[in-house]
Amino acid sequence: MRREAAFAPVVPDRPGGHALAAVLAGQGRGFRVGGAGALEAGFGAFETLTGGSLGGARRVRRSQASWLASFAVNARLFGIGPGVRVAVPGRLTQSLALYAALEGLALGAEVHLLDGVRPDRMAQAVAARGIGVIYATPVHLAQMLASGVVWPLVRLVLVGGAKLEAGVRAALHAAAPNADVREFYGAAEASFITLAGPEDAPESVGQPYPGVEVQIRDPAGREVASGETGAVWVRSPYLFEGYAGEDAGSARWDRGWLSVGEIGALTPAGLVLRGRAGRMVTIAGQNVFPEEIERFAATLPGVARAAVLARRDALRGHLLVAVLMGAPAAEAAILAALRARLGPLLAPRGVIWRRDWPVLASGKTDLAALQAEVDAWR
Repeated sequence: MRREAAFAPVVPDRPGGHALAAVLAGQGRGFRVGGAGALEAGFGAFETLTGGSLGGARRVRRSQASWLASFAVNARLFGIGPGVRVAVPGRLTQSLALYAALEGLALGAEVHLLDGVRPDRMAQAVAARGIGVIYATPVHLAQMLASGVVWPLVRLVLVGGAKLEAGVRAALHAAAPNADVREFYGAAEASFITLAGPEDAPESVGQPYPGVEVQIRDPAGREVASGETGAVWVRSPYLFEGYAGEDAGSARWDRGWLSVGEIGALTPAGLVLRGRAGRMVTIAGQNVFPEEIERFAATLPGVARAAVLARRDALRGHLLVAVLMGAPAAEAAILAALRARLGPLLAPRGVIWRRDWPVLASGKTDLAALQAEVDAWR
């Protein structure tokens, strides 16, 4: 009599191979990789974790079918399947990394988990193992590209979690000249929302992913005209079911439509994001999205990484501080460029320089850690 493989509904994410084997042994039963608390996902469902850049990671409950549906789309769009070698540098507690690994296995690809080794060794593994597809965040890519290793066999890089900065994009093109770079915008709660390629405007996050509908709504819930700014709402087969645990979460539902709090505009060039409603601050009566300033700062000479955070100011409501990694000698020129772009009222008042960059398991910037530094700033 054959003995059934052991199945644990909540499994540690390391070692990654053991975690994936445990998930597959479940044969459709609910599971979660990492995280704390009792599992709330039953048969045909599972839990994953949000990125947690605005606070602690939340547990997201979704159907397994919601991911399987996009696996089929990506097999068609990107040719992921048997004979393809897929590299996953992220940790499996990260929704993007777990998705990439499970998609590769479901489609018959050869999945290479690179989590837990130094970025330079990750880069060497991509070259030595003949990797064809990389699923990564901009942070993971920047760390690997710093090694100078070239990847002539990489044909596709799928980037999620944040916008790919111009400097990282240029380094990626130099290291992987034969790669098609596709950025996607999404969330743990919504999965894929838009997909961008080289034909899309650099300020946009691309066009809606196949099967996704996008609306922009005003505060009263009315859909706005093309090009106008409002809350981003999404309807698709890929949406989550709800949050697990006692955390009510930040997502909002409206008759099958979902909003995760992103503000943007739907234009002929694609979806253009301004930022998260949770990060918006008011300075002298003006609404400011730090993400917009971060994207501009990242284009300036001397800036390798950028975050902009706010602290309370009795006179104006808030003031902004830039946290940067790069060349401190360029600080005066950077601040001058920010003032020229934003005006003296909205531009960051100063810079905190870092030699390293705090990153969450999701590959996103640890904004809470940087906020503590800004709060203590002179």
